[in-house]
Amino acid sequence: MASQLIRIGHSPDPDDAFMFYALANELIPMEGFRVEHILRDIETLNQWAVEGRLEVTAISVHAYAYVSKHYRLLPHGASMGEKYGPMVVAREALDPARLPFLRVAVPGAWTSAFLELQLAVGRIAEPVITPFDEILDVVADGKVDAGLVIHEGQLTYESQGLVNILDLGIWWDEVTGGLPLPLGANTVRRDVGDDATLRRLSHLLRDSIAYALDHRKPALEHAEKFGRGLDMDLADRFVGMYVNERTLDYGEDGRAAIDELLRRGAEAGLVEGPVPVDFIED
Repeated sequence: MASQLIRIGHSPDPDDAFMFYALANELIPMEGFRVEHILRDIETLNQWAVEGRLEVTAISVHAYAYVSKHYRLLPHGASMGEKYGPMVVAREALDPARLPFLRVAVPGAWTSAFLELQLAVGRIAEPVITPFDEILDVVADGKVDAGLVIHEGQLTYESQGLVNILDLGIWWDEVTGGLPLPLGANTVRRDVGDDATLRRLSHLLRDSIAYALDHRKPALEHAEKFGRGLDMDLADRFVGMYVNERTLDYGEDGRAAIDELLRRGAEAGLVEGPVPVDFIED
């Protein structure tokens, strides 16, 4: 029986590379699937998900509001902040309340970070959509007033003389009474197969994450290749922030955080709602 091709879209970042290390090298039983990895920035994957282009894809939790008709959430693969997360950086200290009136570089209109920023400070009048790996540069060069930083820039911004003026992970923790900050999710397209096939695929992705956590050193060596400006110690720290026990399973509070973010987004008129949150159940 021929194996079923599954194209998995994810970002070319250390945390995703770590998460899919076992799949990329077929270090676990493949359960009748053949995997092709498609590496793109998260905003591209968000837009592709509108078309249902890939069988499995990482997306921003924010984007799920627009693609839920095509995709269901997998219970594994979440990226969540625990009193940390995306941050806004600038060349010098400034009041975050001014951000709606400034030029702010953001990594995509459908990123979770952009939704969370606007929930925190209000609508950004002049967002400048910028590839995530160029945001620190455009802030440092004075092309924008501030930048919304995701991925490893959260650990390296000080090396370019920038200052953190708003940590969205801390903000979210305070306004929700301790819920984790929803950022990224893994999803599966609804037409990939029957319930048994979807559960089998879900288990495959869970096993890949578990394998990396159990074989941290080789998985980190693989992930380090995707870390722009990160040495092994920083790569280890960054991966630990976003691939951990929470990634194996959202937990009740993690699922509640998804609902809360999308509810707040709809209440603020930033997404259409209500958004049905539909998980594959193992």
